[in-house]
Amino acid sequence: MSQLFAQLGLPSEPGAIDRFIASHSPLPPAMLLYEAPFWTAGQAAFLREGLLGDADWAEVIDALNGELRGRAR
Repeated sequence: MSQLFAQLGLPSEPGAIDRFIASHSPLPPAMLLYEAPFWTAGQAAFLREGLLGDADWAEVIDALNGELRGRAR
């Protein structure tokens, strides 16, 4: 997860990731991860492409999606 946060240009230390997830959770059920209003346009595009293109990042992005929806790690 820390590598994904670094790729997104966000603080990637475990505590920073936990704070990010806590402050942005839970996402509304109908909202797609990359549609969340807290992403920059570049971050949203990276997440969208990573999920829809089944990129190497897809598994980690899916885990972040679960975290932001309140599912346990």
